[in-house]
Amino acid sequence: MLSLGMKTLHDLVADKLERNPSLLRIPLENIDRWLAEDIGTPRRLEQWRGILLRAQQSAEGFQSLVGLLRNSGEEAVHLKSFDPFPGVLTTMERREFFRQCVYAH
Repeated sequence: MLSLGMKTLHDLVADKLERNPSLLRIPLENIDRWLAEDIGTPRRLEQWRGILLRAQQSAEGFQSLVGLLRNSGEEAVHLKSFDPFPGVLTTMERREFFRQCVYAH
């Protein structure tokens, strides 16, 4: 994942989810659509679904999700290599991130 300083796109997703937890519906909708269209790995998508549902159900689950998104460990990186978060960040938010990345290098 590209990073700006210490920030990654997953950090930005975590930041935005903290500001607006109702956005958890977006990755859940992505998972439902991708499973229906046979896109991706069902096991990984179901793993994400469990994480997201726990995040909706409790503060501990939510903190676990945010921690996972900010984690740079090998297991977290592997899980995040196919994540259901497209659509959480707007096109403008992603463009700004990449624009700042270019200037940082």
